[in-house]
Amino acid sequence: MPEIQAFRGVRYDLGHVGSLSDVIAPPYDVIDAALQDRLYKQHPANVIRLILNREEPGDNDSQNRYSRAARFLKNWRSEGVLFTESDPAVYVYHQKFDYAGQTFTRRGFMARVRLQRFGQGNIYPHEETMSGPKQDRLLLTRACKANLSQIFGLYPDPESVAQDLLEQAIVGKTPLSATDHLGVEHHLWPVYDEKVITALNAVVGPKPTFIADGHHRYETACNYREELSAGGELPSNHPANFVLMMCVGMSDPGMIVLPTHRLFRGLPAMSSADLIAKLGDAFACRVAGEGSDLAHSVWDSIESEGEQGTIGLFTQQDERWVVAKITPAGEAKMAEIAADHSADWQGLGVAILHRLLIENLLGGKDLPKPHYVHLVDEVVSSLETGEFPLAALVMPATVDHVRSISEHAERMPAKSTYFYPKLLSGLVINPLE
Repeated sequence: MPEIQAFRGVRYDLGHVGSLSDVIAPPYDVIDAALQDRLYKQHPANVIRLILNREEPGDNDSQNRYSRAARFLKNWRSEGVLFTESDPAVYVYHQKFDYAGQTFTRRGFMARVRLQRFGQGNIYPHEETMSGPKQDRLLLTRACKANLSQIFGLYPDPESVAQDLLEQAIVGKTPLSATDHLGVEHHLWPVYDEKVITALNAVVGPKPTFIADGHHRYETACNYREELSAGGELPSNHPANFVLMMCVGMSDPGMIVLPTHRLFRGLPAMSSADLIAKLGDAFACRVAGEGSDLAHSVWDSIESEGEQGTIGLFTQQDERWVVAKITPAGEAKMAEIAADHSADWQGLGVAILHRLLIENLLGGKDLPKPHYVHLVDEVVSSLETGEFPLAALVMPATVDHVRSISEHAERMPAKSTYFYPKLLSGLVINPLE
């Protein structure tokens, strides 16, 4: 991990806003119109007005959702809704949540991390980015001159040396706490002790960092820094040389990666028999049964097997589920058509699904973007609409995949990972001035 730095964070004054739960929000890119509206109504100072301000009639180049966000931020700071920390701090951040009948706590810390362009240091991406979201976040950063949300970074620390330093520093201290709309508990402790922060830097400094979530915002931070540098090189410690990052050890027991299942449009209608014929000797197939609600048992069997090359496929025409497992012939075909990628990339479930199964065997190279869902219940309800000729249940990439593929300087297919739960926006803001 490159240099980390404590900073004087901007935080909500609970004397002004009351409950922290009322003013926080998930990241902008998982907020739909209904949740945006709910967060707007939840509190007049909810961070939604900063990270995802509404478009309004009459918006133009100078008066728009970005300028409104900047105005809210400025006003809230001047009115005392937000205050600036008196001393530089790093922020210990815990997330307590339930998954698959168990309770987990994911532990990490937030700090400024010195920016490096991907490929020029030891910060690694794992997913492709798109120009539209980066332009959107750049316009917001220009207007607000702040990191309003944190990047999610992973670093190797199997003995949890770095996090344990911080855990010792917060023993007996009361956290700031919030509960989000999914019932996840979030706890935050500022740590001001310079000796602890220096020791933390010594532990994490030599380690690589792998971006788990926030690729668009990370690249935007680099672009913003370069914009400012165009007028003359920035001082080494200028805030724009850093980005706000949540740093979590890759071996943390709370590291949960959920699957992202796909529902496809644009393919011709096909029966399960048609599908099996098209897959040929690349997959060993069995018909698991009929009915969209069989998705639960199909997924249970795939998840328990834990093999990246096993995929559950639903054909809308005859409403049947097919479990397809890649064969040696399929692996050889995948190696041929994805020869520009490493064996690690070729073995990913999402890569096998998209490159081999959809694009090559089914000829679906120019399909509309799939409908992505994370829960099997969402697969079932989506299938009931009848608009998707094919659905796929696919294993998620693991944290180990993130590391190995990142180190090959490769990017995974879109939506290969979904790190649960999402980090909150509104706990702390990193000013860039």
